Amino acid sequence: MTKAKENKYLDSLACRAMFGTLQLQTEIEEVDDSMVCRLKKMSQELNRRFVAVDLRTDMLQKQGCQKRGVNGVKSCYTAQDAGEFLKKIGFGRDTVIYVTQPRWHSNLVALRHIFPKTYTKQDGIIQADKKAKFLSSGSSEYEKVMDLSIGAQSDIFVPAIFSLIYANVAGMRIASGKTQILVPDLINTSSSASDYISPYVS
Repeated sequence: MTKAKENKYLDSLACRAMFGTLQLQTEIEEVDDSMVCRLKKMSQELNRRFVAVDLRTDMLQKQGCQKRGVNGVKSCYTAQDAGEFLKKIGFGRDTVIYVTQPRWHSNLVALRHIFPKTYTKQDGIIQADKKAKFLSSGSSEYEKVMDLSIGAQSDIFVPAIFSLIYANVAGMRIASGKTQILVPDLINTSSSASDYISPYVS
């Protein structure tokens, strides 16, 4: 193969790779929009707002995660904590909740006990064909993109874990005027949601 033909071949491969990436990005966006639409529809049928909770069991297992700092606040909260917090500030039992935990885990049972309409990606909110493609691929990057998008578009976002997802979702929400970011605090006895607005906002 001559140098000119080799360069042309490499350019062709690069072009196809870029086109494939763009197609994939578009497809993920369509999946995200479909999931958000489904969650919002379920919420609206109940005259409720849907809540996205960033909560992953792998993060909860990190040493020191749930220790309280000097101000008494933890850097992560369990499913039980998240459920009690949302109940304390007035969310009804039929509130629709999306959890970023990739797969259903027994640790989420406490949250579903308080809020039965608690869902993960595997709980029928993503089309079957897309589930096989994006959730069975072994890549967590797709799931992170979904979580960012759903967290940014949800009516309420609750970071049960103080992570980069929290920071990025906060930035996206603030830029779009969605300032309802509520940070759990079980020590504070106030039942007013406005007392738990994220410091990113206030």
